[in-house]
Amino acid sequence: MIRFVMGIFGGLFASAIMAVVFGAIIVGGVIWVFARDLPNYETLSQYTPATISRIYSREGRIIDEFAQERRVFVPAEEIPDLVAHAFISAEDRNFYQHAGYDPRAIASALVDAVRSRGQDVRGASTITQQVMKNFLLDGSRTIERKVQEIILAARIERSMSKERILELYLNEIFLGQNSYGVAAAAQTYFNMALSDLTPAQAAYLAALPQRPARLHPVRDYDDAVERRNYVLREMFENGYITREVMEESQASELETVQRGDIAPFRSSLPPRGYFTDEIRRQLSTQFGEEEFFTGGYAVRATMDENLQIVAQRALRSALETYDRGRGVWRGALAQLDVAALDDAASLAEALSAAEIPRDVDQWRVAAVTGFEGGDALIAFEDGETGRILADDVTWARPLREDGTTGSAANSADDLLARGDVIHVLPVEDDTGAGHYSLRQIPEVQGAFMAMDVNTGRVLAMQGGFSYQYSVFNRATQATRQPGSSFKPFVYAAALDSGYSPNTIVIDAPIQVETPEGLWRPTNASDRFYGPAPIRTGIEQSRNLMTIRLAQDVGMETVARYAERFGVYDEMQPFLANSLGAQESTLYKMVAAYAMFANGGERVEPTLVDRVQDRFGQTVYRHDQRICEDCLRDTLPAGLGPRIVSNRARVMDPITAFQLTSMLEGVVARGTAARAVNLPVPAAGKTGTTNDARDVWFIGFTSNIVAGCYIGYDQPRSLGRASGGGTCAPVFQEFMQEAVAEYGGGPFRVPEGGVFVPIDRFSGERLADGESGENVVYEYFRAAEVPPVGARSAIVDGGFAMASDLPVFGPGEVDGALQEEGADVRTSSGETVRVPTDTGFGTISSGGLY
Repeated sequence: MIRFVMGIFGGLFASAIMAVVFGAIIVGGVIWVFARDLPNYETLSQYTPATISRIYSREGRIIDEFAQERRVFVPAEEIPDLVAHAFISAEDRNFYQHAGYDPRAIASALVDAVRSRGQDVRGASTITQQVMKNFLLDGSRTIERKVQEIILAARIERSMSKERILELYLNEIFLGQNSYGVAAAAQTYFNMALSDLTPAQAAYLAALPQRPARLHPVRDYDDAVERRNYVLREMFENGYITREVMEESQASELETVQRGDIAPFRSSLPPRGYFTDEIRRQLSTQFGEEEFFTGGYAVRATMDENLQIVAQRALRSALETYDRGRGVWRGALAQLDVAALDDAASLAEALSAAEIPRDVDQWRVAAVTGFEGGDALIAFEDGETGRILADDVTWARPLREDGTTGSAANSADDLLARGDVIHVLPVEDDTGAGHYSLRQIPEVQGAFMAMDVNTGRVLAMQGGFSYQYSVFNRATQATRQPGSSFKPFVYAAALDSGYSPNTIVIDAPIQVETPEGLWRPTNASDRFYGPAPIRTGIEQSRNLMTIRLAQDVGMETVARYAERFGVYDEMQPFLANSLGAQESTLYKMVAAYAMFANGGERVEPTLVDRVQDRFGQTVYRHDQRICEDCLRDTLPAGLGPRIVSNRARVMDPITAFQLTSMLEGVVARGTAARAVNLPVPAAGKTGTTNDARDVWFIGFTSNIVAGCYIGYDQPRSLGRASGGGTCAPVFQEFMQEAVAEYGGGPFRVPEGGVFVPIDRFSGERLADGESGENVVYEYFRAAEVPPVGARSAIVDGGFAMASDLPVFGPGEVDGALQEEGADVRTSSGETVRVPTDTGFGTISSGGLY
C-alpha cells in the first residue's frame, strides 16, 4: 500500500518535473522566437532627444526658440524628487522594486479583465516598459509586442540604473500641447521651472501621460482635477507627501496658462521678428533644417536689442510717413460678424481670433462698433472702448474696388464700417477721452540693417514694416537695383587702378547703342557740368562722369571689384550696371560698405556670435581674430588687449581712405547733406533708381555701417522720393542712438600717404597751407604727390562730346555756370575747347540716377 502511494506521488512528481521542464522549454522557445529580432537596446546609451534650439541675446536672455517637438532636456540629477515621485506614484508605484516588469501588476490586470469579461482592460506596463515602447517598439497593443516589451525591459534593467531609466522616461513622454518631457510641460502649463512646481502642479503633469488630449485644463477641467487628485492620493499612500499637503493640494484650483491664470512663457519673449527668423533660415541651411529644429542648439545672437527697436521705429516711421502722404485708405485687414459686436465676451473672443498683425509697437487692434457725430466708436479685447475723431480721417481717400479713389473723408464712416478690425494709435491729449488715430500697414516696404565694420556682427535688421504681416525679409531676400549707391565701387576700381583723387572726368552727354536701342543716360538734374574731379562726381552723384570713368577703367575691372566685395556673385560687364542697374541685396551692400570703413579688410556679416550644441560644445564661432593679450592676468594702465586681424585684404588701405574721404563729402555737401548730421565723422552714399522705383542710403562711421532701401514689393515709381530725402533720415535717426551707445571718431589714416591741398573744382594742386571753400585736402600716396600747380589728365571714356556743353563752375552744384570756356586735355592726349555760353547739350537722355 505504501509502495502504491509512493508510486502515485512519484508519478505526480515526475509529471510535475516534466511539466516544468516542458514549460521552461516552451517559455524559452517563446522568448527565443520573440527575442531574436529585437532592436538593440544599447542605443539608449546614446540617447539624444529632439530638443528646442534657443536664440539668446548678448545678455544671455532667451529671445526666440525653434522646435519640432517642444522639449527641454533635463538630466536625472536636476529632476526634483517631487516630480519623480509624482510620476512614479501615477505610473509605476513599484518602480524601485521590480526588475523591469511587475508580475503583481500584470496578474492584477488579468484578473480585472477576466472579471469584467474584457470590459475593463488596463495596461500593466512599468515605466521601464514604457521606455521600451516609446524608444524601441511601436505602439501596437498585441501579445507579441507585450512580450518583446517585457524582454527588453528586463535586459535594460540589468545594464542601466533606475535613475537613468527615469531620466529617459521623463524627458521623452508626451504631455500634450506639443510639450515633450516634464521641463517643457512645466513651462507650457505653469510657466515654471521644475524646481518651482507645487505638489498639485507636479501631480497634474503626472496625470497626463495616460490621456493628455482628454485632460485639458480648460475643456476637461473636472476630469483633470479628478485625475490630479488621484495622483496626490497615491503620493500620500506611497509616503511622498503628508496628509495635510495632500488635502490642501486636492482642494486647490487647477490654475494654468491655458485658463488665463498665468502668463504664458512666450509672453516673456519679444515677438518673433526678422532678425531671429533670419538666424533660423541661415542655420537651417548650415546645419540642416531638421538638425537645427531638433538639435538643442544654444545660439548667441549679435543683435543689440536697443538698436533693433530703434531700427524698427525709424524704418516704420519712414514707411508710414510716405504711405500716409499718399492719402489712400486701402480698407480693413479683417471683418467681424456684426452680431458679435453687441456682446462683450463674443466681441473679445472674435477680436482675439482675428488674423491681423500685432507686432507694431504702440499700435492696438480694435473693432469698429458704431459711429457717433462723425466719430468712430471702437472696442478692444480687454473691454476698453474709445473713439476715432472725424478730424483724424480727413487725410485719407477710400480706395474703391476698381482701383480708383473716392473723395477725401469728412467723417469716419466714409472709410470704416461696423465690424471692421483696424489698427489704432493712442492719441496723447489733455482730454483723457480715449482718442485714437487710425493706422494702416503701409503698402510700400523696405529694409534696414546695421553692423559692426570690424567684426561683421549685425546689430540690427528689419526686413519690412511688420514680420507678422509679411515674413519676407527684404534685407536678405529682396534683390533690388542699388542705383547710385553702387557708384563707390566704380570709383574704388579707378583709384586702385592708378587714378588719383584729383583726376578730372568729363560730365557730358553720352549715347550708347544697345540691342534694345539707343541708351541716353543723364544726370538727375538733366544738366551737364563739363570737367570736374572725381570727388565731385561721387559727392553730387553724377551719372555721366561715372559712366565715362567706368568705360575708361573697364567694366570687366569694375565687375571684378564688385564681385570681390561680395556685391554680386557674377556681375554682367554692361555700362548700365555702373549705375547700379544689376540687382543685389541690402545685406550684401551693407557688408561691402563695411570694407570701405575698416580700411579695406574683408568682413563677413553674421547674425550669430557662437553656436553651442546640447552638450555645451562650441560648434561655430564667428570671430576668428587672435587676441594675444586676452589670456594675460593684467594689462598696462590705459591699454586694452591687442587683437590681431587675420582677415584677407580686398582693397588697398589708402584707396579705402581716399574713397571714405569722398563719401564724407557726400554727407558734408553732397546728396545727403540735408539729412545726415551726426556728432562724429560720417560717410555714405545715396541711391535712387530709374523712376525712383527704389531709394537707398548706405552710410558709416568709424565703427558702424548701416543701410536702408525703400520700394514697393512689385517695383513701381515712388514719385518724388529719393535716397537722400527718404532713406537718409532713417539712417540719421538710427545712428544718433548708435553713436550715443557705441561712440565713434575720425576715420583711421593709413600709413604711406600725404595730405595735399587740391582745388575741388579744377583739381589743381595748390600750395601747402591753402584754405577756403574751394580747398579740399586729398590723401595721396607718398610717391604720387602732384607738384604745385599740376592738374590731372582728363578722362572722357572715349565718348564724343556735344559742342554746346556748359562747364561746372567754382561753387556751383546745380546752379549758375562758369561764363568762360575751358581747354581740357582728354585721356587720349587731345586738347579740347569746351565753350560755356550756351544751354544744354543737344542730346536728351534718361536712365538711372
